Amino acid sequence: MANKPNILYIMTDQQRFDTVNALGNPIIQTPALDRIVREGTSFTSAYCPSPACVASRCSFLLGQWPHQTGCTTNSAMPQDRTSVMEMLNEDGYQTHGIGKMHFTPKGDKLWGFETRDISEEGSGNNDFTQSLRENGYDHIIAPHGERSEYYYIPQPSQLPARLHHTQWVGDKTLQFLSKRDTDKPFLCWSSFIKPHPPFESPVPWNRLYRTVEMPLPFLPPDYEELHTHWNRHQNRYKYRDQGMDMNLLRTMRAAYYAAISFIDYQVGRMLDYLDAEGELDNTLILFTSDHGELLGDYDCYGKRSYLDAAARIPLLVRYPERFAADAQCDTPTSLVDVLPTSLGAAGLTTPSDRCGTDLADIASGNTERDAIIGQLASESRGLYALITNEYKYTYSAADRKEWLFRRLAGRLDERNLAGNPAYGRTLRTYRDRLINWFREDGYDLPLDGNRWREFPQPAENENPDADQLFQDGRSSTDQFPPGYSPHIDPIKGHT
Repeated sequence: MANKPNILYIMTDQQRFDTVNALGNPIIQTPALDRIVREGTSFTSAYCPSPACVASRCSFLLGQWPHQTGCTTNSAMPQDRTSVMEMLNEDGYQTHGIGKMHFTPKGDKLWGFETRDISEEGSGNNDFTQSLRENGYDHIIAPHGERSEYYYIPQPSQLPARLHHTQWVGDKTLQFLSKRDTDKPFLCWSSFIKPHPPFESPVPWNRLYRTVEMPLPFLPPDYEELHTHWNRHQNRYKYRDQGMDMNLLRTMRAAYYAAISFIDYQVGRMLDYLDAEGELDNTLILFTSDHGELLGDYDCYGKRSYLDAAARIPLLVRYPERFAADAQCDTPTSLVDVLPTSLGAAGLTTPSDRCGTDLADIASGNTERDAIIGQLASESRGLYALITNEYKYTYSAADRKEWLFRRLAGRLDERNLAGNPAYGRTLRTYRDRLINWFREDGYDLPLDGNRWREFPQPAENENPDADQLFQDGRSSTDQFPPGYSPHIDPIKGHT
C-alpha cells in the first residue's frame, strides 16, 4: 500500500476548454490552474463523452462510452456496473465524494464512496442546504441562483462568500484531507456546481470582471448553418432565441469567468494544503469538467452540441511520477480515460469491458489512440461525433445532416466541409469509421446497414413562447407575499 498514490478528482460543471489563463486566455485569472499546467500535463484536445451532465458523468465513473452505458442524456444511469470508486475502494483506498455527482435516478447513491458530502443543483434537502439552515439562511429558496427566465441572466449570489456552494466544496475537501485515515491512500472527488448557469457569484467575486473587457461572441459567417436541432431547441427553452444583446452577452461572460475564478481559488487551497502536508507529489490530481458552454458563440447557449465551445473541456493532470511538467498533449482524449488512468496509477489492471486509455500512455505516445467518439441522445434526436487530431465529424439524426470540421490550433469550428467535393473522401472515411465503430460494438440502433438510420424528424413549435423551461425549485405558499400567488406554478426539472 505504501506505493499507492492518492487521487484527487476536481470537477467543474459546464466549463469550456478555453478558460485557463496559462493555456491562452489572457483575460481570465486562474493562478491555481496555471500552477497545474506548469507542474503537470495539459490535454488540449479533451472532449466530453456526451455534452450533457448525467451522461458525461456516467461515462466518467464507469469508463465506458455512452452507447455502452445506455445513458446518453440526462437519463437513468445503469445501476449494476462497477464504478472507478468501487474498484479503488476494493483495493484499499479511502473514498469520499463532495458536491454534485448527479447520480441518476438515485442521487444519494454511494457507488463506491465510503462517505459523501451531498449537494446538487436544486434546493432539496442535502448536506449543503442543511449547512445553510444551520447558518440562518433557510429562507434562500434558490441557493445556486434563480433559474427559469433568469437562467442566463447574470446575478449576484444571495449568499455571502463564506456560505456559497463553491466555498463549501473547498471547505469540505480540506476537512476530509485533514481528517482522513493516513494509513490508506485516498480517492477524493470534489465536484463543483459552477460555472453551470445561473451565472452567480458572491461579493467580491462577482465584481472581478467587467463587461467592457469581455470579448464579443464568436459569430463566423453563415454560423446558423452550424446549428443542429439541439441548438435551436435549447435556445428556445432557455429563453435565448429572440435576438442578441451584446452588452448582456459580455456581462454573461464576465459572470461566467467570475464563477471559474472563485473555483480556482478553492483549487489553490487544495494544492497548498497537500503541499504543506508533503502529499502533493504523491497525489494524482486530475482537473476537468463534464462539458462546456456555448456562451453566445454561434448565437447559441448551453451544451448539447459537439461544437468545441460545448464539447471540449479542460483536462489537467499533475502527478510527477507519471506526467511530465509543463507539457501539452494534443491527442484526442475523453473522460472515459480517467478510469484507466486512475487504475494505472494505483498499479491495477483495467477490466476488459472498459474502453478508455491511460492518459500517461497517451501523453508518452505509448498508444495507438488516434480518435474518440461521442453521443448525445438517440433515435430521432441522436447526435454522434468522431474526433481525431485533424478533423471532427458529427451527424445529427434530427436534421439528417453531417458536419465535417478541420481542427485548427487556436480556432473554433468555423466552416462545414461536408458537401465540399474536395473533402468527399475524408467525409466518407469518417462516416464509415464511426458507423463501423458502433457496429463492432453491437450498437445498431442508429444504423441502417452501412448508413445512418432515418427517424421521423422532430419539429419545433411555431409559438415563440412554447417549450420553455421552468425550474423554480420547491413550491410552497410561504414563498409569496400574503394574498398573492403566481399564475404559473413553479415546476422542478433538470437541465
